[in-house]
Amino acid sequence: MNTTPIAARTPPKIVIKRPWNWQRITGLAVLAVYALLGYFMVRMVIVGYDPEFFGKYLPRMFHGLWITVKLVVVSIVLGALLAFPIALARNSRSRVLSGFAFCYIYFFRGTPLLAQVYLIYYGAGQFRPFLVEWGLWGIFRDAYFCALFTFTLNTAAYQAEILRGAISSVANGQWEAAKALGLRPTVTYVKIILPQALITALRPLGNEIIFMIKGSAIASIITVFDLMGETRLAFSRSFDFQVYLWAACMYLAMVEALRRVWDRLEKRLTRHLQRIAD
Repeated sequence: MNTTPIAARTPPKIVIKRPWNWQRITGLAVLAVYALLGYFMVRMVIVGYDPEFFGKYLPRMFHGLWITVKLVVVSIVLGALLAFPIALARNSRSRVLSGFAFCYIYFFRGTPLLAQVYLIYYGAGQFRPFLVEWGLWGIFRDAYFCALFTFTLNTAAYQAEILRGAISSVANGQWEAAKALGLRPTVTYVKIILPQALITALRPLGNEIIFMIKGSAIASIITVFDLMGETRLAFSRSFDFQVYLWAACMYLAMVEALRRVWDRLEKRLTRHLQRIAD
């Protein structure tokens, strides 16, 4: 039997387990990856530095980077303009509109982007008389515009599905409250439903842009001299593997820059919301 007075007993130690700071761990992992890539880049530049090689191909790669940025930005913007009516049609009560939107989204989300590029680029020639008659052949015979058209249709399908899900996630009570206030359906949609839906869709839309940045490399298959196209050309002439490492770093820099901008945008738009820590 323990005869030690209760007051003299040592109180038990309470161990509080602090949750892991995953955001900090992720940041350290990203820094480690950048440090490793930087080491290999510096090592390759020091060991295999060739002024003639870099002077000849690096400006061309930066030009290809600019083509990639234009291709992605324009296709994302045009796709967003096309995605909004498709999302509305998908949520429509009309079976015709809803069925058409469903088939469009199902096709472009269910088939490879490379196959879609081939269908547009090589298939447009089958309709040349029709395209010449309507004055569109000058567009479809150009590889850049074929890639832009395909990327726009593809990202419109993904963005439409994201918007459809975000709009459907808004509680029905928002509609009922707006109706009780006497607001018209159009005003309710624009002023109440869409702002909430866009906040919900912000993160998936950022992922879609990242997907398009990486998927834009497919354009080089149809002779578009974007970043990957210039990289393939430089490698075919020099057989120097460094060009692919430089291209990978450029793609990584674009994705990282977009990620940081998107994080800032998300924090700015959701500053009125209180996040509950897990």
